[in-house]
Amino acid sequence: MSSLNELKNSKGAVVEHYRKGRGVGSGNGKTAGKGQKGQGAHAHTKKNGFEGGQTPIARRLPKFGVRKTHTGHHVQYVCVSLSKLDAAFKDGDTVNITVLLERKLVKKELDGLKVLGNGELTKKLVVEAKAFSASAKAAIEAKGGEAKVIE
Repeated sequence: MSSLNELKNSKGAVVEHYRKGRGVGSGNGKTAGKGQKGQGAHAHTKKNGFEGGQTPIARRLPKFGVRKTHTGHHVQYVCVSLSKLDAAFKDGDTVNITVLLERKLVKKELDGLKVLGNGELTKKLVVEAKAFSASAKAAIEAKGGEAKVIE
C-alpha cells in the first residue's frame, strides 16, 4: 500500500492540452486546424442550427404541443357531470365548489365550476356554479332544483 505523497495518475489518464496556432513548427499552426476560409474558419460566425444548405431540423419537423393562440385570459373551469352530482348528494342538498372540494369530487378550484349535462339527475338539488350547459340547467330545473349562476 502506498502513502498519499506517492500517489500518481494512471498512464494516459491526463492528456496534455494541445496548443493550437503556435507556429508552423508546432504541427498545428497558421489556420490552427480550421482549414482555409469559409464560415467555420472565422471566429464567432457559427450559425446555430445551420446544416450546410439542407433544410434545418427545426423547419423540417412539424410544430407540436399546446401553444397560446390568444392574448386574452382563458377561463378554465372544473367540470362536473350530473351523474356525479346524482351519486354524491341527497335530495335537497346545496352543491357548490367548496362542498365538491371537501368531498374530493374535484381536485382544484381553477376559475370556477361548470356543470355538464352528462348522465341523469334523479334528485332535487340547488347547484351554485359559474356556468351550466343548457342540458344541465334544464335537467336541474326539471327536477324542481335551482341552477344559480355565481360571479
